[in-house]
Amino acid sequence: MVHPRTSEHDVPSAIVASATRLFAAQGFEATSVQAVADAVGVTKQAVLHHYPSKEHLRHAVLDAIVAHWNETLPRLLLVATASVDRFDAIFGELHRFFATDADRARVVLREVLDRPAEMRRLLCGPVQPWLEAVARYIRAGQESGTHFADVDPEAYVVHVMLLGIAAAACQTVTSAVLEGDARARYDAELGRIARASLFSPRPPRAPARKSSPAKR
Repeated sequence: MVHPRTSEHDVPSAIVASATRLFAAQGFEATSVQAVADAVGVTKQAVLHHYPSKEHLRHAVLDAIVAHWNETLPRLLLVATASVDRFDAIFGELHRFFATDADRARVVLREVLDRPAEMRRLLCGPVQPWLEAVARYIRAGQESGTHFADVDPEAYVVHVMLLGIAAAACQTVTSAVLEGDARARYDAELGRIARASLFSPRPPRAPARKSSPAKR
């Protein structure tokens, strides 16, 4: 029986959302299909109707995260043309996607630690195209002199991606050491670090030449 608040149409999405939250909080091994069903308000059979096993459910959680980037990243790269605008669009979306639902980030970190071989296959498979797309953007910036020439594009993308995911996953703990508007300070510094390690300083503008007085 479907919970009154969950329409039949939304059940698969609600199952993935609840599984994401539970996997993030207590890990995949400690989460039962029944616990996911209880969180959604449906029967265990209803969950297994959409996802035949807990392993299928785990893949659905990861697939939802990867699918977002496969759909979003090409659009972000097309919308912005200036290098700094593309950086803001891509990094802003990375931050927004994981910071607004930190359970996504926590699931990814748990999977990296608990199932590294599977996560390597994910990175070298479905994730690889958009990693390469961002790396091409960095190379274009290097050719135009906008980005530091010594940046390793692929390694930069991996580091910044991990930085954003880890920062979102740990935000409620690590930002506790900051006073005032801790969240704003935490997020602003994250963006500054990512930006400062990519963009080369602009050369100082040459002083305007004074026009020679007209000859009398």
